[in-house]
Amino acid sequence: MTETALVDDAAQRSARLLEAGTAWSRRIAANPGSAQLTYKAAGVGVGSVATRISAGKHQFTVDEPAALAGDDTAASPVEYALGAIIACQVVVYRLYAELLGIQVDDIQVDAEGDLDVRGLFGIDESVRPGFSDIRLAVRISGPESQESYEELGRFVEARCPVQDLFSNATPVSAVVTKG
Repeated sequence: MTETALVDDAAQRSARLLEAGTAWSRRIAANPGSAQLTYKAAGVGVGSVATRISAGKHQFTVDEPAALAGDDTAASPVEYALGAIIACQVVVYRLYAELLGIQVDDIQVDAEGDLDVRGLFGIDESVRPGFSDIRLAVRISGPESQESYEELGRFVEARCPVQDLFSNATPVSAVVTKG
């Protein structure tokens, strides 16, 4: 897996965010249907319980620790879920900071999630198999007031797609076929 160089220049980031926002606004104004996106990923089982995921031009592995029958070669599915909410928060914080004119010099997000494995293993049917609680700690540095960053946080909470996945029920359907 190769890592592409990331842009970490505030002026370049600002220009890219503005350009992307402008392009999407124009695209949607010209064709409202273009706002509807479908994302795709595919996975194949490897190792003990690991999965090799392909998403667009990217590939990554998801595994479990040995205590959950894995080889511990990569983060677990629930750790990737926490990583997904962290990454989405950073994107949406930067996007809305740009739109609202709030300067964000640096942002760090930490996530913790509580999971009771009795739900996973079917030991207690009253326990859900997923997270019962997720806590985010967002640290923003910059010249703005605490109140400005809290206001920005309210926009992010309302607009973050991955947070929405955790906060609201999303229908999931599966078709199982013999291969």
